[in-house]
Amino acid sequence: MLYIVSTPIGNLEDITLRAIRILKEADFIAAEDTRHVRILLDKYEIKTKVISFHSHSSASKADSIVERMKNGEVGALVSDAGTPGISDPAYALITRAIEANIKISPIPGPTALLASLVVSGKRMNNFVFLGFLPLKKGRQTLLKSLNEEDRTVIFYESPHRILKTLNQLLEFLGDKDIVICREMTKLHEEVLRLKTSEAIEHFENKKPKGEFTVII
Repeated sequence: MLYIVSTPIGNLEDITLRAIRILKEADFIAAEDTRHVRILLDKYEIKTKVISFHSHSSASKADSIVERMKNGEVGALVSDAGTPGISDPAYALITRAIEANIKISPIPGPTALLASLVVSGKRMNNFVFLGFLPLKKGRQTLLKSLNEEDRTVIFYESPHRILKTLNQLLEFLGDKDIVICREMTKLHEEVLRLKTSEAIEHFENKKPKGEFTVII
């Protein structure tokens, strides 16, 4: 059995009672960063054994985790924050477990994607999520294609690339009304509703920090 357990994206109180129970009852927790998840586990006095599974884990590591579950163990899969499988390496383990006919059950919870969307004021009934934009190949082509997109568009961006991305959005899409959500549920949570040009000016004067969700 594999439980896909959503964990807080910032505020550690944003975890369900069921998630806490499953994390305590599981035979092991597969985590993207064992040190990071330990903060959450210590807060809720969860003593379950933690093993690592991240973007650099080998196929044999995934196979060994799946083999444990085939032998009767119950695994809980968590990411660094939010719902596993959304723009993180959990997807690889999930698909491997499916191929091995392991029963899978989701434990729903926070995700920056939906938290940002619901406060954005943009249309929520029809949207497309792009994850993180390509770093190089296909990046400009993708951004230009958004001119033909009539759905709400959502993607994640890092503080190191947010200004570059905003300048490209201005170049390819014009000066649109956008929403930028930063550090959702954390102490310095910020929701900016402004023009692309205003966003560029804002982050030229204020060094970008934290993780960003951009909504067009």
